[in-house]
Amino acid sequence: MSNTEGYNIVFNKAITDYHILDNVDTPISNPYDRDSLENRLYLKCWIDTVQWHLEDLIRDPHINPLDALQLKRRIDRSNQDRTDLVEQIDAYFLHHFSDVVVKPGARINTESPAWAIDRLSILALKIYHMREQVERKDADEAHRERCRAKLAVLLEQQRDLSLAIDQLLADIASGEKYMKTYRQMKMYNDPSTNPVLYKKN
Repeated sequence: MSNTEGYNIVFNKAITDYHILDNVDTPISNPYDRDSLENRLYLKCWIDTVQWHLEDLIRDPHINPLDALQLKRRIDRSNQDRTDLVEQIDAYFLHHFSDVVVKPGARINTESPAWAIDRLSILALKIYHMREQVERKDADEAHRERCRAKLAVLLEQQRDLSLAIDQLLADIASGEKYMKTYRQMKMYNDPSTNPVLYKKN
């Protein structure tokens, strides 16, 4: 699978599977072979989907403060899992393109393929939930019309981003562009670089 049409199919499957029970504690049942790109994409979108709903829960104005703290910690762990997974997907592409001869004058992109695909996964979620708003029976027509307009923009954005990712991958495959990856240096997670943590030692 080497194009975004396939990626979007995997994302939509993960989102649909999650919403069968629509519960943040639902265990994942990844249908794809563990060593496949599809497996990593499904897991990526599942993490995004669970985190989407965690973010909804934590915004409840009546939430118990202790419950909110637990949710915040869970969201932090989810963000780290998401970052780790994006790096795994980029490692896949680095290996996939390892035999490509980079042309003289080849350019580098502003972001790696996996970070662009990360945005595509989030877009799939936005589209799913905006479509829910369009179809709400308990909302008035003005609300649904506003959401229809937003959905149209999201769908256009999905088409544009999909095309841009496909073009980026094609350019890397042909040697017109090259990719590099950098690990995300999240200083607040590291007790040696977060001053709130290291000053307590």
